[in-house]
Amino acid sequence: MTADQLLSPVEIFGLRLANRLVMAPMTRSRAPAPDCVPTALMAEYYAQRAGAGLILSEGTVVSPQGRGYAHTPGIYSPEQITGWRRVTEAVHAQGGHIFAQLWHCGRVANAANHEDGSPVAGPSALAAQSKVYVPDQDTGGIRGAACDTPHAMSFEEVRAVVEQFAQAARNAKDAGFDGVEVHGANGYLFDQFRCPLVNDRQDAYGGTLENRYRPLLETLAAVTAVLGPERVGVRISPFGQGNDMRPDSEPQVTYPYFAAACQRLGLAFIHVYDQSATWIHEPGNALLAALRASYSGKLILCGGFDAAKAETAVASGASDLVAFGKLFIANPDLPRRLARGAELSAWDVHSFYKGGAQGYTDYPAL
Repeated sequence: MTADQLLSPVEIFGLRLANRLVMAPMTRSRAPAPDCVPTALMAEYYAQRAGAGLILSEGTVVSPQGRGYAHTPGIYSPEQITGWRRVTEAVHAQGGHIFAQLWHCGRVANAANHEDGSPVAGPSALAAQSKVYVPDQDTGGIRGAACDTPHAMSFEEVRAVVEQFAQAARNAKDAGFDGVEVHGANGYLFDQFRCPLVNDRQDAYGGTLENRYRPLLETLAAVTAVLGPERVGVRISPFGQGNDMRPDSEPQVTYPYFAAACQRLGLAFIHVYDQSATWIHEPGNALLAALRASYSGKLILCGGFDAAKAETAVASGASDLVAFGKLFIANPDLPRRLARGAELSAWDVHSFYKGGAQGYTDYPAL
């Protein structure tokens, strides 16, 4: 494999992708509360970036109880499904492909974002020492708020979440998505179950590594039963400490165990996100090698990549595809710019979550 294959067409997931560039899932908070329906502006935003080989949508919550942040879209109501259908049709009209990232925030939440008034829930009754955005009734915008202390989910509540993800997969198919990615990273619900310092349960969903991964693996099995494994992936974030998470004490055991389980399920891909943008760039990194040894499907790597690093990752075989986040925010035609060696635009961090077109659809193409 040569480095220029980063920008070459590839047959993967049963789809013909224009290149190996993935637009990473990024929260943008443009689906207004309380209904959180995807808008025409969102359709324009994703269509602008349809030159990516694959778009992974922003985190899309599977139920009102799963929402952690203000103005994040759902995929559980008929209106939301219709809104997402406008998005997928716009992307497909430009020749692109898009997977929905299915999301439950668990304890990283404030009940002010639950339109049904439900309390925050997680694996255990341990609050996350982090903040989320909630609607600001005085300004009409958003404001920071502490995470609520969750109640520990009952066994039946965990099983209900599994079914919510299965239904979300059905809804994603109805909305025209090409597949789904289950969010198992960044300190959200399934990552909370995985972490023994956050999950203090003593039932079938706590204690052993097998039990702590059970909610995610049951969910993946339920979702693949809906869509088929070739259209289902999962995101993980080894070593991540975002959202008040703790480093795993045995990463060379934990993540290869999970990768082997994904192999048995036949998942299309594992999306590996390095929050620190450090270890994922190390040649011959031991964890990446262990994931490769445990799982023969496709790997998507994400975390601080530029064109040169991405080409190296693909050419070396470390990655099958490479995900870009902020570069896709500021450069809607990123693949074209990389192909031409053109200058890249800088992103405006202050408009990431503000709402409206500014810093969203107004970044220019070449």
